[in-house]
Order: sequence, then C-alpha cells, then structure tokens
Amino acid sequence: MIPSDSSDAQAILAARHHDPFAWLGQHPAGDAWVQRAFLPDAIAAEILLPSGVAQAMQRSESGPFFLATTAKPLPKPYRLRWQDAEQDWHEGFDPYSFDPLLGELDLHLFGEGRWLDAYQTLGAHPRVVEGVAGVLFAVWAPNAERVSVVGDFNAWDGRRHPMRARGQSGVWELFLPELPVGSLYKFELRARTSGAVFVKTDPYAQAFELRPATAARVVRSSHQWQDQDWMAARAERDWQHSPMSIYEVHLGSWRRRADGSFCSYEELAEELVRYCQEMGFTHIELLPVMEHPLDESWGYQVSGYFAPSSRFGDPDGFRAFVDHCHQQGIGVLLDWVPGHFPRDTWGLARFDGTALYEHADPREGEHKDWGTYIFNLGRNEVRNFLLSNACYWADVFHVDGFRVDAVASLLYRDYSRKEGEWVPNRYGGRENLEAIDFLRELHTALHERHPGILSIAEESTAWPMVSRPPYLGGLGFSMKWNMGWMHDTLDYLQLDPIFRRYHHNALTFSQLYAYTENFVLPLSHDEVVHGKGSLLDKMAGDPWQRFANLRLLFAYQFAHPGKKLNFMGNEFAQGREWNSGQALDWDLLEHDWHRGVQQMFRDLNRLHQGLAPLHELDFHAEGFQWIDCHDAEQSVLSFLRRDKQGNVVVIICNFTPVPRHHYRIGVPQPGIYREIFNSDAAAYGGSNVGNPPLASDAQPWSGLPASIALTLPPLAALYLVGSA
Repeated sequence: MIPSDSSDAQAILAARHHDPFAWLGQHPAGDAWVQRAFLPDAIAAEILLPSGVAQAMQRSESGPFFLATTAKPLPKPYRLRWQDAEQDWHEGFDPYSFDPLLGELDLHLFGEGRWLDAYQTLGAHPRVVEGVAGVLFAVWAPNAERVSVVGDFNAWDGRRHPMRARGQSGVWELFLPELPVGSLYKFELRARTSGAVFVKTDPYAQAFELRPATAARVVRSSHQWQDQDWMAARAERDWQHSPMSIYEVHLGSWRRRADGSFCSYEELAEELVRYCQEMGFTHIELLPVMEHPLDESWGYQVSGYFAPSSRFGDPDGFRAFVDHCHQQGIGVLLDWVPGHFPRDTWGLARFDGTALYEHADPREGEHKDWGTYIFNLGRNEVRNFLLSNACYWADVFHVDGFRVDAVASLLYRDYSRKEGEWVPNRYGGRENLEAIDFLRELHTALHERHPGILSIAEESTAWPMVSRPPYLGGLGFSMKWNMGWMHDTLDYLQLDPIFRRYHHNALTFSQLYAYTENFVLPLSHDEVVHGKGSLLDKMAGDPWQRFANLRLLFAYQFAHPGKKLNFMGNEFAQGREWNSGQALDWDLLEHDWHRGVQQMFRDLNRLHQGLAPLHELDFHAEGFQWIDCHDAEQSVLSFLRRDKQGNVVVIICNFTPVPRHHYRIGVPQPGIYREIFNSDAAAYGGSNVGNPPLASDAQPWSGLPASIALTLPPLAALYLVGSA
C-alpha cells in the first residue's frame, strides 16, 4: 500500500483539483518515473508495459489511487487494466497519458475573438490521437476551479474525468480514449469563488437527447453532400436582381404524423420540399431549428446553439434536409437568435458560477420582456461563440443565410427599458457600440467565407444603412424586413372599405423610403399569434369580402417592390390563429375559397419568377413608377413595375368592394393590353369580373402618352402587359 496524505490526492477525491494532469498520469520521481491513476471502481490494477508484460500497481491506503514505478518513462499513451468488485477485468488507455491537443494559436485567436473555427474543437469531437480513437472535449470556463466531463460512461461522477486547464485562456480540455460516438455527456464545474458544484450542458454541443432531458450527445457525421451544383451557383447568383419568395416554416407544426407526433427531417425533406416546389417558393425560412427546451418558445429560447433540434432527428437528418432542398432548387434560411438566451440553470446562464456569457449588470444583461439574458458582446470569447456559430451553420450545414431575430434589441441599450434602467455607452448614447461592431464583423466573415450567403434583419426602427456593407458604414445585412409596409398595409385592410379613402397614404407612404434599404415584405408568424388572429381574421367585411381582401393583399405584396415572405398557412388562408402545438388546417383545402387562395398564390409565385419587371429592380427606384397614387376617393392605386430592359407590368388595385367601369389609367406606350393576372378570377373564388384584351387610346393620361379604359373588379388587383 502507498500513503495517500498527498494534498493532490485529497483534492482529486474532493473533486476540486485545478490541474489533475500535474499529478495523475506519468511524472518523473527522482531517478525513476511514476504512473498514477484514479480508478474509483477498482480493487486491483495493472499497467501494461511496452513488452506486453502487465506490472501490478499499488493501491493507496485510503483512496482508489493506483501507482506504478518504472525506471524509464513509458511511451505515451499507455494502457491500464483494472478489476472491479465483481472480479471482472477492464482495459483501456489512461486519459492522463495524452499530451495537450489544443493549439496555442487557436487559444490565442479565441482570446482575441477571431477563432471562427472554434466549433471544430470546442465541444465534443471524435478524434484519433496517437493512433487511438476517442473523443476530445473542450470548454471555456475561466472562473471555474475545476471542470470535469461527466456522462453515461462514468456514472456522471465528476471525480473521474477532471479536465486539463489551458493556462490563461480559460479553456479546459480532455481526450477520452475509446469513448464511443453516441455517448451522453455534460460538464461538471466547481466555482472558484463560492465552491459551488453544478452541472452544465455543453455550449458547443452538436447534438442533444430529446427534451425534457438536457444531456449533450457525441456525434459524427457520415453525410455525403450532393449539392455541389447549387453551392457553386449560389456563389455566382445575383440575388439582388433575382426573384425571392420565402416560405416561413415552423417545422413542429407545418404537418404532424397521424398520431400527432413530429415529422422527421427526412419526412419533411420529402413532403415540405415537394410542396414548396409545387407552390413556386424559392426559399424556406425555418423558425429556429437550434435545440431549445420549450416547444412553446417556437425555438426563440435557444439552449443548443450548435445542435439541430432532436425533436426531428439527428444532425445528419438535418444535413439531408438541406441537401435535398438544394438538389430541388430551394434555398434554406435559418432564424438565428444572437440577442438573448434563456436562464435555465443547466445552460449558458452563469455558466462557470459567474456572468460569463451575459452581462453581470441586469441593466445590460437581462431582457425583462422575454425573461432572458443578453450576450456580453464586449467579451471577445462571447463574440467568438456567436461568430463561430454562424460560420458553423454555413460551413457544416450549407445553409444559405440567416434571418437575425430582434436586431433592434441588439442595437439599442435602452431597448424596452425605462429611464434609469439602462446603461449608456462610453459616449453617453443609447447605441450599443459592441453590437454594431459584432454585426459588422459577422457579415464580413460570412461573406468572405461564403459568397452569396444572405442575412436578413428583423429590425423595426429607422436605424440607417442596415442593409449596406460595413465598408460603407452599414451593418452589413443583405436585406431588412419592411415592418412599416407590413403594419401600414394590414392596418389599412382591417378598415371597412368606406373609411379607406381617409387612410390612402398608408398605401403610398412606403414609396418615400422603399429604396433606402434592401427590403423584404414580411407577412410573418408574428402577425398570426398572441391574439392577433389569422390574416383572414384581420380582413374587413363579410366572408366573401374577407377572402377577396386577402387575395388583394397577396397580389399587392407581390406587385410591390421588395422580396416576399409569407408564413405557412397564409398561402391557403389558414382560418385560425397559428397554434404551434398542432398542424396547419390542411383540411380547409377541401373548400373552394381556401383552395382558390392557394391556386392564386401558386400563380403569383410563377409570375413573380417568370416576369423580370416583378423582381429585377426590387431595390431600385427606376423599377417603379406611379400611374396614379392620388385616387383616394375611390381607393384605387395604379403603378408600373419595370425591368432593366424597360419591359413593363401595369398594376391596378381596387381596395373597395365596388366594381368600377370605364376606369381610365395611363399606359407607357400604345398597344394591346391584356390581363395576365386577376385576383377576382373565378378559379380563385372571385366574382370573375375582368377585361378582354384592350387597345390603348391615343389620349394621354397621368403624364403617360396613352391610356386605356377598363373595368376594375371589386377588392381585386389586375396585372396587365402590353404588346404593339
């Protein structure tokens, strides 16, 4: 027996040793070398020498420590054998016989916030080290006295696998040899100041077990990508002048299986992608697919920033989903939440016993509206966490872009705060300077690594140059949601048509700012939740008028400059407010009016993609011209959409339920004008009021050289094209 009065041994037993590699493993001892192992379940142990001979190890007097002494150092790594209380023998490499694996340059870049590939090392990663397969664990916890890997492989015992501290970096690492893929794990930490011991999930975990369980899972990808053509074309695509119709989807409630359970990524890849192709959408935008503990948060309270939700399958299932989308010509955008994170004690909150990822001061670090914490973007390692996360989804999952949630909450220190509840910046202002720098750095990194990738801001204020490049002083987003257009248009369409004449400017105001940013016109999930009802519910009038108003809304959206976004269910007039706990009401398609809206939506998408004037100059004033924006008395708008070649589509919208006969509008050149779209068509559920091909008159009108007199259907939009 060997004595165990060593302070190192006592610290290991108490699970508070800051540097276990300084005592466990192999170390010089005078003229000899000593090998120490901590084996709590062992009653006997041996060390396997290079010759193949097993040398017995001595057990300490009062603890499960085993020691061997050799005249020369053993080649590392070396193997141990031990016998448990049931007399069974076990064999494996000693984790403490491996040298450090994390590179000094990587740790230096992490400290500077410039290690964009941190996701390749931090977390849990299968590795082969010195010819030995295993898993490398690494985590950032600078204020911990001790960090251990715990899991289903060590009885969740924090004494068994304490990690190596990597100096001033605050990073801890441990390579566990021969650990199988699929193992569940967490990190157990002991706070330096309080001595409190707590268990946390891995911030960089790439997979989790199914909620409500919260352990991370070791995974390895075997997916073979088949989207090379898409990725090459994306890098060259002129997205600003291309059609974009985005289908916003919550994977948990688009469809459900017959028993009410979630569909898998593979099932969704088959059904959702086929549906989007049939409907003519160009992109799918997913409400946060990152792991989250609460279904009712719709994914916006993210707990696993690097892990696709296990509700729908494993990470390779999500890879297959994206791959299939790309092979079928559909882009994938992810809703991304860098503005806040939940307070769950097992997650990022107070990760090492201190306010590590969040601000310590609640005036900076808490969103009271959402009950969440705010990332401390002034800390390099936190900024690195988010930068690496965005790069991860683009690098590893080939996503085509991000919709960044709640950008205003990032930009303003006084966001949703009263006087005295916020901390000014160093100049005394309300702008969050660290967030501005972060967003610019984010977009610079993404566009350097992935030409053609998109980022879209959900930003509701008048912050300038949101969608302009950082080198011009902008934030670097590709596009921004046009919240003003959305609110003005929906408010207008909720009015009884008799009152709309007094609010005509709600429709015309958007042209005063339409080209200050690259705008997306969003009819999103935010408009069909929290008691707001469905879009159909918002429309004024009797049932026929409500459907007509809804068809007019979509026709106006597709005619207005800007890329298009619609939440699932909009396209067939979902009748009730969205409920994330059940599938959409697909049985509504048994009814003509709903089926008609869906058919119209399909046709609008085809026109939007096929007619360059409807998309090519979305962000340029020369792509739009009013014909008449002053007819408030009759609540009629008319305008032109142009492409680069000067081709024109004529748009007329009648926002009253009154058909208007012999209504004259100017047209850009003489010729025959024919309807290519009428939202009042019988096939869509309308009254089928329309026009045959119309020959223009030589009479100038509204400053244009010719004109036509036509019939305007009630609560409807017409698209016309002319020919000589």
